[in-house]
Amino acid sequence: MRLIFLGPPGAGKGTQAQILQRRFGAKQVSTGDILRDNRSRGTELGKLAESYMNSGALVPDEVIIKMIEAELDTLPDGFIMDGFPRTVAQAEAFDCLLESKDLTLDAVVLFEADRATLIARLTGRWTNPRNGRPYNAATNPPRVPGIDDEDGGPLVQRDDDKLETVTKRLDVYERQTSPLVEYYRHSGKLVQVDALAPVDDVTKEIVAKIGAPVEQNAAG
Repeated sequence: MRLIFLGPPGAGKGTQAQILQRRFGAKQVSTGDILRDNRSRGTELGKLAESYMNSGALVPDEVIIKMIEAELDTLPDGFIMDGFPRTVAQAEAFDCLLESKDLTLDAVVLFEADRATLIARLTGRWTNPRNGRPYNAATNPPRVPGIDDEDGGPLVQRDDDKLETVTKRLDVYERQTSPLVEYYRHSGKLVQVDALAPVDDVTKEIVAKIGAPVEQNAAG
């Protein structure tokens, strides 16, 4: 199974990637995780990426692609790219990488969700800073607003989940991803799912539309 998940922040890509990873063995892969792993291990690519990040510059596409190339060699059961590629240039480079390894994508899954609902989802997220337990004012509220159900301590909202930041993140996504959607639609790989349906229903829709193989006994 080789998939790309496209969709705005808050659409549930990570949740579905974890479900499919458990069911089919295809590993969830994000550029953020790869960057952190390479930096923590002190790889040459990690050091190179860190030099850009420390100067406030974006890590160049070619460095990201090299990190992903190294990752692909460790994924015999396939992958689910979560939030990558973000631009047409990255998509073209990734296509070339896959072709060089005689690999093909099974599908690109577009998580569709309206902006107003996403803003409500994202700005409604609250977390217990002591153990990371998540809540959502819309979908999973605490019994007492602003208070953790179990330890009775205060909940906090991350800066990433404040309205101004959420709006900017969605604006960036829409600017970058609109041409990317058309790129994959033209390739015939794009399938669309209703990201706002219940989690189990979204999973069923993805599995049906990608023609998933018989499930493997994946660990973890």
